[in-house]
Amino acid sequence: MALVAGVDSSTQSCKVVIADAASGRIVRTGRSAHPDGTEVDPEAWWQALQLAIIDAGGLDDVAAVSIAGQQHGMVVLDERGDVIRPALLWNDTRSAAAARDLIAEVGADVYAERTGVVPVASFTATKLRWLRDAEPENAARVAAVALPHDWLTWRLRGYGAAGSPLGPVFDELVTDRSDASGTAYWGSAGYQPDLLERALGHAAVVPRVLGPLERAGTTPSGVVVGPGAGDNAGAALGLGAARGDGVISIGTSGTVFAVTDRPVADASGTVAGFADATGRFLPLVATLNAARVLDAFAGLLGVDHAELGRLALEATSGPTSPVLVPYFEGERTPNLPDATASLSGLTLANTTRPAVARAAIEGMLCGLAAGLDAIRGQGVELNRLLLIGGAARNPAVSAIAAQVFDLPIVVPAPGEYVALGAARQAAGVLSGVLPDWVAAGEHEVPVDTRPDIRARYVAAALGFHR
Repeated sequence: MALVAGVDSSTQSCKVVIADAASGRIVRTGRSAHPDGTEVDPEAWWQALQLAIIDAGGLDDVAAVSIAGQQHGMVVLDERGDVIRPALLWNDTRSAAAARDLIAEVGADVYAERTGVVPVASFTATKLRWLRDAEPENAARVAAVALPHDWLTWRLRGYGAAGSPLGPVFDELVTDRSDASGTAYWGSAGYQPDLLERALGHAAVVPRVLGPLERAGTTPSGVVVGPGAGDNAGAALGLGAARGDGVISIGTSGTVFAVTDRPVADASGTVAGFADATGRFLPLVATLNAARVLDAFAGLLGVDHAELGRLALEATSGPTSPVLVPYFEGERTPNLPDATASLSGLTLANTTRPAVARAAIEGMLCGLAAGLDAIRGQGVELNRLLLIGGAARNPAVSAIAAQVFDLPIVVPAPGEYVALGAARQAAGVLSGVLPDWVAAGEHEVPVDTRPDIRARYVAAALGFHR
């Protein structure tokens, strides 16, 4: 039985899944935490990967491995291959002004046409512009730019470590189309060097983009290494998402994406025209505020997530219910990096624990529903929604989602779908064909759309756009 490993190096932790290459059956798993914050020394990711591999029983019996990771993070390397400064993560919004500057210089329509995205604070190009302006000495030292999964793949193959006999070897930096598509200097026609130089101020090495099942190389011990993927593309692989499927992922960030055969170019910047890890496309809308909204309200009410859900289902949603617009940490979609949250419509009658708990869940989901509307506005047709992420396990979240959305909702069995998708890719790299692993058990939530929930949210959110 050949075994493959998949890695999910996310914002909060590193997860490793080891599975049977033929069936996808999970054999063992491992995990290690990442540091908090919106900038992190990449060495912390490397240490967490080593600990997660050990926790999963090691790779001695594994034939292939692929790494999926959080998108957009800026890993800048000097000419020796050393990391110059802590990586700015996708959720670091200090580059919001840099995004506006790049749009003013190039044009939103040009960015959308050439790269599929319009710069916002999340994307790598805007972080490079911030570096150029805020830390010019560091910017001048940049010889190569990588993303988290690129850098970890490089390190796993033995490159980049201090004192490594392999040296920096920037020619061995590789990535895949899904992660490259989140930089704002790569498009379906390939890298756009002038856009990279406009951001950073000079040319730099960028990772070579591998094909969906192309080998990156091997580890020093001989394990085959796949191209890897961005986290959302990894989740799509793990879920077996097909054309017509929409995916709503409720994690640190909230994401809504769909699988399509054609690229999307949204000059408004609402929908990011990402690529997927198979050769198709993954139009995506992301929000900064998702599961942590529920964390905040669970803490406020002094309950755990299960009790928060029970409280929410005690409340009846109606025209006088309170409304949460959950922009606690600013927001990426809509692009309001300096916004704060608002809980409105409170009265003496409705200021109750159940009503506030329900407002938290409704507000989080309505933000994602706005993203779904934007994707459909690009001509993408959807047949069903897959609801994933830790919060999806809460019965209140899936029940209220059925009232907020207007499509059938399928809740797959809980799983580490990003890591599982990376493992599925590794199996495909071994055999040359992406395997058809049997999806985990799932249940469908009947459609129960209640338009007044969205209407109240839209009215409350209008104030943020004036």
